[in-house]
Amino acid sequence: MPKTLALALLLSLALVFPAPTPAQATTVLPPIDSTPVPPPPAWLPEVDAMYGQVRAPGLDRRDFGPDQWWQVATPLLDRKAGFRMEDIGRSAEGRPLRHARWGKGKIQILLWSQMHGDESTGTMALADLFRFLGEHPQHPLVKRLHANTTLHFLPMLNPDGAARFQRRNAQGVDINRDARMLATPEGRALKSLHDRIRPAYGFNLHDQNPGYRVGDSARQTAIALLAPPHNAANEVDAARARAIEVAATIRIALDPYINGHIARWDETFNPRAFGDLTAQWGTSTVLIEAGGIEGDPQKQQLRKLYFLGMLAALDSIASRSHAGTPHALYRDLPENARPWPDLRIDGATLAIPGQPQARVDLLLEFRQPLTWQGGTIEDIGDLAGENARKVFDATGLFIVPASDGSGAPCPIAVDAPACFHLSRDPEGRDVVWTLVHDLDPARPLPGPGR
Repeated sequence: MPKTLALALLLSLALVFPAPTPAQATTVLPPIDSTPVPPPPAWLPEVDAMYGQVRAPGLDRRDFGPDQWWQVATPLLDRKAGFRMEDIGRSAEGRPLRHARWGKGKIQILLWSQMHGDESTGTMALADLFRFLGEHPQHPLVKRLHANTTLHFLPMLNPDGAARFQRRNAQGVDINRDARMLATPEGRALKSLHDRIRPAYGFNLHDQNPGYRVGDSARQTAIALLAPPHNAANEVDAARARAIEVAATIRIALDPYINGHIARWDETFNPRAFGDLTAQWGTSTVLIEAGGIEGDPQKQQLRKLYFLGMLAALDSIASRSHAGTPHALYRDLPENARPWPDLRIDGATLAIPGQPQARVDLLLEFRQPLTWQGGTIEDIGDLAGENARKVFDATGLFIVPASDGSGAPCPIAVDAPACFHLSRDPEGRDVVWTLVHDLDPARPLPGPGR
């Protein structure tokens, strides 16, 4: 390969996987609709500035397990800080399901997180919220919440899934689709707690695929919101109207940080989903989904935004300031569009021993997209025009089979694990880049001497 072509490849890869910078998380784009967004809460700059003091330590990675979580959370949920905690059930594998309560107000609010075991951003943000509430009792916002609300927390509802960092529980059931049948012990615990406290407001805390885009744009969805319907007609009763107002307050608080990167989740009613049925049971329910910010593989920037958004929502309830918030601030949000695949490699020549060579593009998906782990080949062929989160031009290079350590070359086929070299020659003797299942986004290129 000519040196100019090799240099072009290196530059293209470096541009595709840039070093993460804080500015990537807070770029303000032009407004995407005509509804004026009011200023954020007056307390937001102060709480933003003190976030480092309330950020709970020990949760720097997304894939923490239940034991690690409770080692961090338990000291924060101290009775002296105003918390009360009780075990309300056990998971399918016998792990405790714990309910924490804080506050003395009349407005009952229920927040539950990580019913999908690999969706941990809300759980991290809850730890930050525990610390803020417990360690800053004289802050005006904390005093207002304590006087006017009683907060009920059911964090890490799916500890068995969290232990494996997988979506479903140990029985293979999606707990968020168990609100009607209540077949799982985790689903029954959430329903029993809901029936006992009869919350006026509920927060269903999730993560979504980072490939989702905002409407028909190329903008990645950082946060998606939903005030779920209580019936298939998608009607707005009084409880849902309040949920829409609260969701709009989250949008107002986060707009200065991620304008143009906030979307609305699909409003199709699901009779099995907890968010939809809590709305049906009379609770003003808000779904928060953390999507992705490129350069934030462990969602630590999103964790802070999640914390600030939740705090804004809770304050709007405690102060009743959400009343009268224009529904258009929620309605105008574009819906999540279909997720984009993760990686497209363009213009290489497929060189499989014993087969004729062919110029192809590759489309790849990753089981953990933000950390580029668990790559699978999604498609092979002429893929020009197919969207992808990352794209680079491999024209002039050859795709040749690699080995995953078993000694035999890996198959290069649709639905097969990603396991191949990009080489300057079809025999794979002059390799410039290798992907075997996982990719390090911070170091996408071979190091010196490789």
